[in-house]
Amino acid sequence: MTIGPTLTTARLILRPPRHEDFDGFAEMSLEEDTMRFIGGVAPRDAAWRGMSMLAGSWPLLGYSMFSVLRRDTGEWIGRLGPWRPGGLEGAWPGNEVGWGLKKSAAGQGFALEGATAAMDWAFDHLGWDHIIHCIDKANAPSIALALRLGAQVEREDVPIPPPYEAHKVDIYGQSKTAWKARR
Repeated sequence: MTIGPTLTTARLILRPPRHEDFDGFAEMSLEEDTMRFIGGVAPRDAAWRGMSMLAGSWPLLGYSMFSVLRRDTGEWIGRLGPWRPGGLEGAWPGNEVGWGLKKSAAGQGFALEGATAAMDWAFDHLGWDHIIHCIDKANAPSIALALRLGAQVEREDVPIPPPYEAHKVDIYGQSKTAWKARR
């Protein structure tokens, strides 16, 4: 059973995570370069808990990160989309659209394509009026993507809620009005 929408772009399918996505999710969770800024390398059991958390957020909140699949091959290449752990009452710094793609999918424009579709969906269907991206200062590719999406630095050195409170990120963001004006 799938809870949530399926979005289609020129090259991607974005849909809620499914059991068959797990092998790709677990592979990505072992990629040191990929996981460096999104919680660190995780063994298979921890990857299962992470994927389950994303899948479980769909029925609980009505949104979560999408699994990202290539339309041409059906390969699972990552996860991206709306994210706010704890829902609106949680301590997360705002309504985020985040991303994480396997190393083999990096640098091909998939993150920009998918994040654009996810932001459109979050603004249009979730009613969000502002979206942020939480990015480590050393994560140059994600900073470049946030800037390409039209986001600007709004806050610096913001601690992430527990259990990652020692980790600080910069918050990039933009309003729905600014996003729509660019589109």
